Amino acid sequence: MKKIIALLLVTILSVTTLSACGIGKKNEPVTLTVYSQLANYNGEMIGWFAQVMLEKFNVKMILIGDGDGIYETRMEAGDLGDIVVWGNDGEQYINAIKQGLLFDWDDDNLLADYGPYILEHMPAALQKNRGISERETGAGTLYGFGNNVAVNSLNHEDFFYSWDLRWDLYRDLGYPSMRNLAEFADVLEMMRDINPYDVNDNPVYAASMWPDWDGNMVMYVVSTATAYYGYEGFHLGLYDPESGDFYPTLMEGGPYLTILEWYNDLFRRGLIDPDSMTQVYPTMFAKVQNGGTLFSIFDYSGSMGFNSPENIEQDKIMLSYAPDEASPLTYGMNIYGSNRIWSIGAKTQYPELCMEILNWFATPEGRLTIDYGPKGITWDYDEDGYTYFTELGKLTNTDRNTEMFNGYSGKFGDGAFQINNLTWSAMAENPDSNGDLYNKDFWKMNQKEPRNAAEADWREFTGAYSSYNYLTSRKFSVSPSTSYSEGVRNAELRSTWEQVTKAIRDYSWRAIYAPTKEEYQKIVDELIIVANEYGYDDCINWSLNEVTIRKALEAEVRAAQ
Repeated sequence: MKKIIALLLVTILSVTTLSACGIGKKNEPVTLTVYSQLANYNGEMIGWFAQVMLEKFNVKMILIGDGDGIYETRMEAGDLGDIVVWGNDGEQYINAIKQGLLFDWDDDNLLADYGPYILEHMPAALQKNRGISERETGAGTLYGFGNNVAVNSLNHEDFFYSWDLRWDLYRDLGYPSMRNLAEFADVLEMMRDINPYDVNDNPVYAASMWPDWDGNMVMYVVSTATAYYGYEGFHLGLYDPESGDFYPTLMEGGPYLTILEWYNDLFRRGLIDPDSMTQVYPTMFAKVQNGGTLFSIFDYSGSMGFNSPENIEQDKIMLSYAPDEASPLTYGMNIYGSNRIWSIGAKTQYPELCMEILNWFATPEGRLTIDYGPKGITWDYDEDGYTYFTELGKLTNTDRNTEMFNGYSGKFGDGAFQINNLTWSAMAENPDSNGDLYNKDFWKMNQKEPRNAAEADWREFTGAYSSYNYLTSRKFSVSPSTSYSEGVRNAELRSTWEQVTKAIRDYSWRAIYAPTKEEYQKIVDELIIVANEYGYDDCINWSLNEVTIRKALEAEVRAAQ
């Protein structure tokens, strides 16, 4: 009788699972809503990644990005979506927990039964997530895990702030001195003078920015300060992880206002794309692809767009090269995961299916598919276990406009993974390979000769083989990874914070576009007055308290190393 009952339970479970997850071949595809605060895309996912999801899970995905009022509307409706991705693990995430809008991963053994890879391989990341709930509600409930999880904490991540520069133009100028930001601006102006137009005869600028990723401050200004000083944007200021010093946003002579003034100087030289204040990321990226920019703080708005086969063939290339005094920040490997959370909405009808998908994202195949395309189509393992690109993969990796084939349709870039969050760090070791990392630049099979004469010249000049090799050969800062998560501001401070940060963003953009140095200073002075009237000091005091918490956690990490 026990055997019969056990068999019946297994049968019922199997049928229920197929029904709930929509995996059965005869079932109609299940449509899942993915609300991602990190996405730059809205609508049904298309192309090769959508086909992968349909093949593996019989799922279609509707992606909802985080525009104005989206979070508030979905919270009020009491339904965040099936899969929910958070930009950070702070106030909005915690409010969703408190209002019961996220699915408990322990409920009915959801994680154990449908997320076994996550459960086995990400224990510290899961424990950190429990800790957030424990601190805020006392329950210690599990609702997800953070992005960029590392296998160990002994090393640091690849460089997020890569200082991509048009090396072919810098070479043609004869490698002029680039000791500091002032000399860097002069070099950019010289580069523009010898290369004033892109392939479409549009003006070339030193930099093209976009505002839709701005947070407490203007993102590109903060990021440039991080790339130059090694200080990390932290609440309402910049934080030096090596000394523990904190520099408030509006501190006179501080890093934020120094970099803001530098961008105004570039603007007054005609070196800032005038569309920067209004354009979105894809618009900026198209300009990069056409050769409309000379440098970028990030590779994803620099070399990833510019280094196409056509430009490489013409001996053009963007490569890492920073001013001598720059000390770009990189991040310590983090077994706890970062603060961008993968979670599941409490109202989903398909929690098992959502968990299966997240579990697959965390497997080596899922992680590599997210970045590089379908296994066996664009990448695979050789007989010795080394990761390699197929012939199609070599094309899609260098040109996102490459048309897919072998059962997949559309351009690679159009069908790419759009949720904009990762599971494992790119610098984590892939356990299914023969020691390769997830980062393609470190695959044994991917070590290759210079792509053109300009890259060969860069290697000879810098003595480096790769961007990572170059940036680790010079001074840089490391932000140690801890279990820190942002505290919650009370209702009064939330209102104050919104007013102050909006003023900082709005006035900062106005300051960048100031036509004279005098007008720039007038705008900054007005910003300081307005921010103080709104309650800037209260925001700084709260930030300083968070600094104290973070410093204590970093001290624990350093003591354990």
